[in-house]
Amino acid sequence: MDRNAGRAEVHTQADAGQDSPLLEMAGVTKHFESGKRSVTALQDITAQVQKGVVTGLIGPDGAGKTTLMRLIAGLLLPDSGTLKVLGLNVIRDPLQVQAAIGYMPQHFGLYEDLTVQENLDLYADLQGVPRSDRPARYEGLMQMTGLGPFTARLAGRLSGGMKQKLGLACTLIKPPAFLLLDEPTVGVDPVSRRELWQIVYQLVEEQGMSVLLSTAYLDEAERCQQVVLLHQGVVLGQDAPSVFSNPLQNQAFLLSSKRWGRRQIRKQLHGKPGVLDATISGDRVRLVTDSPMEPEKVTDFLGPDAELTVTPVSPRFEDAFIALIKDHTDTETEAPPKQESPSGVSAKSKDGDVIVVEDVDRRFGDFMAVKGIHFRVRHGEIFGLLGANGAGKSTTFRMLCGLLPPSGGRLTVAGEDLRAAPARARARIGYMAQKFSLYSGLNVLQNLRFFSSAYGLRGPQRKDRIDWALTSFGLEPMADMPSGNLPLGFKKRLALAAALMHEPDILFLDEPTSGVDPVARREFWQRITQLADARVTILVTTHFMEEAEYCDRLVIMAQGEILGGGTPAQIKDRYRSDERPDPSLEDAFIAMITSDSEEAA
Repeated sequence: MDRNAGRAEVHTQADAGQDSPLLEMAGVTKHFESGKRSVTALQDITAQVQKGVVTGLIGPDGAGKTTLMRLIAGLLLPDSGTLKVLGLNVIRDPLQVQAAIGYMPQHFGLYEDLTVQENLDLYADLQGVPRSDRPARYEGLMQMTGLGPFTARLAGRLSGGMKQKLGLACTLIKPPAFLLLDEPTVGVDPVSRRELWQIVYQLVEEQGMSVLLSTAYLDEAERCQQVVLLHQGVVLGQDAPSVFSNPLQNQAFLLSSKRWGRRQIRKQLHGKPGVLDATISGDRVRLVTDSPMEPEKVTDFLGPDAELTVTPVSPRFEDAFIALIKDHTDTETEAPPKQESPSGVSAKSKDGDVIVVEDVDRRFGDFMAVKGIHFRVRHGEIFGLLGANGAGKSTTFRMLCGLLPPSGGRLTVAGEDLRAAPARARARIGYMAQKFSLYSGLNVLQNLRFFSSAYGLRGPQRKDRIDWALTSFGLEPMADMPSGNLPLGFKKRLALAAALMHEPDILFLDEPTSGVDPVARREFWQRITQLADARVTILVTTHFMEEAEYCDRLVIMAQGEILGGGTPAQIKDRYRSDERPDPSLEDAFIAMITSDSEEAA
């Protein structure tokens, strides 16, 4: 995918500085009380946002991004400091600010029992848009978002990407000078992400709108003309993304080995002195060192036996993000303790196909959500189930977990036919749902006690597994905190710990890292690859194509059908061309989905 598609011409600070700043913050501090503890969400924030640009608000989970957005929108008041938006004092005139800006929070309040048109009418009423102005405004918004053919559809029946576009349309019914978008692309597939970004830059170019958005996707941060980097409630820096990444020249490399696979290379590099970051990138490993280095010296990390091929590459903003976060973290996250092979694996599982899907359908009334799909998952494999929003991935997951019966076809998990023995199959499965099954009113320890009991653990075994979860996932300091108050990254940790309480030999992960930052994502995949090394079979859905590279094999779905499958390298090879000699998995995904949509049309 072209990261510059739809991108407006970049404005420098000098160009924008001819006018007064759109947003001015000085010394902004905000504390919250959580139980008996006081939490500093933001500390002495001083920054400016200029007019006519797209500014990214970037930071790890719990950095304070959403709190800062809500302060800017006048929904919260700071404990100290000054805050001006469009020349208005937010502290003194919050209602005036709210009338002048557009704000789309992470969970925008669509009414799912209303149609697209009825949602538009409702928000037009709320924003006081005259009825005479509405037809032209609606037409423009529907054309911009591509929702014109769906105005009579219930909002609850829209895909995730379409819901986000409808939320944006409702926010824009009364065009604001300043638009705030809090994580607008969380849980959205790459095709819809691209479309949302085209909309954002269309607003900047054609309407002169200024945009401040937060995102967990750092490739999106590179689309921004400015980024404000937050960590632990403090601003680490503000500038163009390239200003952050350029100092890391001669520190980024792609590695491949004649003797080792990519997972083994990454495992050997993890935690070595001089290694800043190591991630899977196609058939290779992307290494970032903590200082400039000649390519021939990189081989010293693994020695001559590895027979490495080292290719220098340009640094990315994500590399700089990881470097800055590590520099400003008191204690670096330790690698999780190695997960032992689940107790039942050797006795219950054999090499071969652990999951078999043959000609499976699923109907909901007249709607066919899944249409005759086939695939097999081998023992100890990381298998990816990818697709656009509404492709049928979650429906397939629910059938494989025994939570939803298929309408037709054959499903077996761990040798158990899901039609005949769903309970026996479920006992072998750990399931981390896309929307958490955690109980938000229970604290961390209470959730672990509940799930361990639900999985049939008793006595010393139950206590041992709870202790393991608290220690291994770094949850001990938060044991008494309600799970609903946890930062997103810690909610993900707790959800994964709960899914592993009974030591399953098959693990289903439905969008497990949606919305989490790259630091938490790396930690999560460190755990997953350790489980795979312990011969746990893993089936995962994700919209984040770079982490789909961790899969051994994958299939791509659209409109309930499988479009293609294979290893990540095989899928990318199909879309290699003179124009795109080294396509990313995201390029291949978008090409496959777009081609299918064009054929369907």
